[in-house]
Amino acid sequence: MSTETPSPTDRDGPPRAVLIAALVIAVATVGVIFGIATNRKPADTPVAISSAPAPHAGDPACHALLNAVPDQLGDYRRATAADPVPQSTAAWRTAPGTDPVILRCGLDRPGDFVVGTPIQQVDDVQWFRVADPASGLITWFAVDRGIYVALTLPQDSGPTPIQDISRVISDTLPARPLDPGPAA
Repeated sequence: MSTETPSPTDRDGPPRAVLIAALVIAVATVGVIFGIATNRKPADTPVAISSAPAPHAGDPACHALLNAVPDQLGDYRRATAADPVPQSTAAWRTAPGTDPVILRCGLDRPGDFVVGTPIQQVDDVQWFRVADPASGLITWFAVDRGIYVALTLPQDSGPTPIQDISRVISDTLPARPLDPGPAA
């Protein structure tokens, strides 16, 4: 009976170095596939913009405003709107599935905008704020232009979207005196 240790060439199967190399390549391949899968962005689904009465949406002032809005409002990037797209609207969002910023032009005067209502000024534009506690969304109405413009924002959007839109409104729509409804 022989007690000699078999040489590496006498063993069955491939050499140990080949097995280790194959294992390293397999692990690296799985890592690369996993990395690609986790970094892949889901397809951007269009933003659904609900219809709201906007009898002046076809006004040339709205067309001028919509042609001047930027592709980006801070961290929000211009998004595709889902059909049917209401006239004179635009949307931005930070990522697929997040709450969008929605711009609407050509609306009627907001019903709650009456004499004595508090107004906030952002740059050269006077805004009337309406909060929806149920959704957490805030809609700002530009109330000092010849046409009413609404900007609906998620609560955590920060000031940049309204500042950027205020600049565009200042550049495209001439200011007019406020015209609130009568106090109730």
